[in-house]
Amino acid sequence: MNVDTLLHQYFPKAGNAAGVPQIGRSFDSSTSMGTRLLGARIRADLRPLLDGDEKVILDFTGLDTVTNSFADECIAKLLLEMPLDELKAKTTFAGLTPMTERSILTALQRRHMLILQNH
Repeated sequence: MNVDTLLHQYFPKAGNAAGVPQIGRSFDSSTSMGTRLLGARIRADLRPLLDGDEKVILDFTGLDTVTNSFADECIAKLLLEMPLDELKAKTTFAGLTPMTERSILTALQRRHMLILQNH
């Protein structure tokens, strides 16, 4: 999620050079994504993009920190609306640091386990 247009009006860019929808924003090195509220807002705007035919690029370039709460609210809660395989088919990630990747993977794993336990 190069989280430019999302945080700046929470809407996707027209697309990257290949025309693929992209959500993101350029961040300075002190930027972090830490609240559930922000995650919910971004998820609400991301959701309609996932109904399209193109993969959505979630570009985290320039982000130092993504909390588990943000990752759960923004990305992992999409598993309540679609299976993991479908989410993987409709999205791809860019610009992840080891720390942001870990937060996102942890949130996805926890949410997936909760869903499996409740079904």
